[in-house]
Amino acid sequence: MGKIGILTDSTAQFPTPVFAGRKLVNVIPLHIQTENHEYAKADELKAADFSATLNNKNFPKVFAPSVDEFHTMLSALGKRYSEIILILHSSKLSPTYANSMKAAEIIQGQIPLQIVDSQTTAIGLGLLVQAAAAAVEEGMPLAEIDRHIRGMIPRIYSVFCIEGLTYLEKSGYLGTSQALIGEFLNVLPIYIFDNGQLVPTQKARNYRHLIDILHEFLTEFDDLKHIALLQGVPPFETETRTLRDRISEDFPDTSLSEHTISAALASILGPRSLGMFVLQED
Repeated sequence: MGKIGILTDSTAQFPTPVFAGRKLVNVIPLHIQTENHEYAKADELKAADFSATLNNKNFPKVFAPSVDEFHTMLSALGKRYSEIILILHSSKLSPTYANSMKAAEIIQGQIPLQIVDSQTTAIGLGLLVQAAAAAVEEGMPLAEIDRHIRGMIPRIYSVFCIEGLTYLEKSGYLGTSQALIGEFLNVLPIYIFDNGQLVPTQKARNYRHLIDILHEFLTEFDDLKHIALLQGVPPFETETRTLRDRISEDFPDTSLSEHTISAALASILGPRSLGMFVLQED
């Protein structure tokens, strides 16, 4: 007891696998159901297990941790930590954040909690969790960590090319006709996270144009602390190689990490997605 514990969800991906305070980070899993099986933990699957497009009979469904699961997890963590901060993926992507709030109401008064809607996911979420862990190790109090993390959220930006429009249709972002026609025409739509919501911005004409758009997105920033590329499955090898070269020229002193999309996020956006996250300097 005495330390602050951190709870995040299984969409989080960390720029650095080993970091200060890593032992304080606990993960509550999302669940995935396919036609043949239900997986208690999303990490039991890989994005490569999913098809690039969906049909009505066979598609993965992702489920948020339930209120009971959050209650059980928080009760257990309350025996190990004196305080807990929850940093979860965007409340617009799944009911995960809403379920955590309901669980917090049940155990109100038993253990001090702070719950943060990160308004992002994947590496964006991982950056926030790593920062919280470092702050705990430095001895920062819970309320100050909460302010620190919330202050970082507006400095995290992300952009996605999402080819699997039928995944977005199943996730409620597109109509059926839009998704089917878009995939038939090989549309390459570009989305950004705006206040935690996926917002369409433009369409790439081809993969070369896609890299130009991603590079243009980067050039809007003067001072970046970290850049992360989120590869789809199969990977965009040629495109990311070109983008990586441009990043090294424009941001030679900025740290860069590369990741493969997780099964949990792939079940929402589709495995054939290419994303980029940036953290702007304070």
